[in-house]
Amino acid sequence: MGKFKQLLEQERPAILHGALGTELEARGYDISGNLWSAKFLLDGSEVIQTIHRDYVLAGADIVTTSTYQASIASLVDVGLSVDEAKELIIKSVSLAKDAREEAWIELSQSEKQGRHYPLISGDVGPYAAYLADGSEYTGEYGEVTKEALKDFHRPRIALFVAEEVDLLALETMPNKLEIKALAELLSEEFPQVEAYLSITSQDGKFLSDGTPLEEVVEILAICPQILAVGVNCSSPSVSEKILESLSDLTELPLLAYPNSGEIYDGKTQTWHHGEDGVLSVPDCQAKWKNQFPQLKLVGGCCRTRPMDIARIKKQIGKI
Repeated sequence: MGKFKQLLEQERPAILHGALGTELEARGYDISGNLWSAKFLLDGSEVIQTIHRDYVLAGADIVTTSTYQASIASLVDVGLSVDEAKELIIKSVSLAKDAREEAWIELSQSEKQGRHYPLISGDVGPYAAYLADGSEYTGEYGEVTKEALKDFHRPRIALFVAEEVDLLALETMPNKLEIKALAELLSEEFPQVEAYLSITSQDGKFLSDGTPLEEVVEILAICPQILAVGVNCSSPSVSEKILESLSDLTELPLLAYPNSGEIYDGKTQTWHHGEDGVLSVPDCQAKWKNQFPQLKLVGGCCRTRPMDIARIKKQIGKI
């Protein structure tokens, strides 16, 4: 560990891996079902490695494992044993590492100039991804307890640490209790790990469950391993409001990888145009680079593709 902190200290913002499910769909793969894109860890994992590679070739400085939906619980629910589920999560790390090496070899020396050797982030998706009901955008988890949330996240994080990922991506978090559970879990049981926290919001003022952003920032004080905070899978307009608020609330590096502005229907697992229409994420990132000096991690979430990451790389320049 320590590599993520070094990356955040570079002059230009680091570029995150883009959407996986969107790219699978664009290439003709069916991601319906509770596991979404993670089902290709079971069958057809070569396409996951290819997409990872393509994002690195496009300019990504971080390769995120294909485990947003792949928790031990979700994999057991589709018929795997606990040991088989663990092996798939380990496999996701191997796919990311192999893709990184494949892409790095493919890049020319001139293309590598000004780039950091990509890091591997273990994707810790929210409990909402297990529920598969769209609660990433509501934070409504019912009667789940903080200890139950720790139990849900602990085994996947332990596997990532054992496989020596460079950081954890605590992403698309909509719920205060879950953020507190993760912060306590890292500080108490995984003190060696580095991570970033990325939330969702529907209005740019509050966490998706209605928690004021001030309370989210307060939680981070108990977990110094969370080195950056920001927003993902919210619209660009909402993401900009979050960045404005967080820049007043914390001195931590900020991150933003919004979706395209479309709205996700968790019941039908489909996307629809929002009030803002489809926005250019690369154009937003170019604007935010100048607007928010704390912005150190940039990228795109759902409905963005490698071509968008390439445009972001072109617009923000070299280290």
